[in-house]
Amino acid sequence: MFAIPLGDDGAELRPLEPWQTEEFLAHMDRGREYVGTHIGLADVVHDLDSARAFLQGYAEKTANDAGRLYGIWTDGTLVGGVMFRTMDVAAGNAEVGCWLEPSAAGRGLVTRACRIIIDWAVERRGIHRVEWYASTANTASTAVARRLGMTREGVVRENYIHRGTRTDTEIWAVLAPEWRAARTT
Repeated sequence: MFAIPLGDDGAELRPLEPWQTEEFLAHMDRGREYVGTHIGLADVVHDLDSARAFLQGYAEKTANDAGRLYGIWTDGTLVGGVMFRTMDVAAGNAEVGCWLEPSAAGRGLVTRACRIIIDWAVERRGIHRVEWYASTANTASTAVARRLGMTREGVVRENYIHRGTRTDTEIWAVLAPEWRAARTT
């Protein structure tokens, strides 16, 4: 398996796969309340079977070239992840997603990890448009989109039901020419 350093602080980006189910569930248990504040992942992954199913689903997406899942480790501990929730290589579109447990927040890990996977998607896979969806209340997530050089394209009102409440979603995106231009400056 490969590991990509995320900087000088020992953080690494690695594939997150079904054989890591127990580690993934332990991570989710540590960060469940924080992770679940704005996204449904913490509610979907609640025991070994659901954790395995989630990881297996992404293994199948990877095999079908329709998505990817990577974990973020610090000091050998899984603390978060980034993913291509969707990836349509033929159309040149992908959607990035992320999560972190509270111990890893505020260190720039998601921004650094997303730069790596977006660069790979644009330069190696030919993705033209990378999208980012975030609750309007999730200011940490929208700040990452901004740091990645994405443009806020709009708000979809009350489209996502999270824990029984309808929430608004911001849509951000970066196009391949914009990504390349930002990477060279």
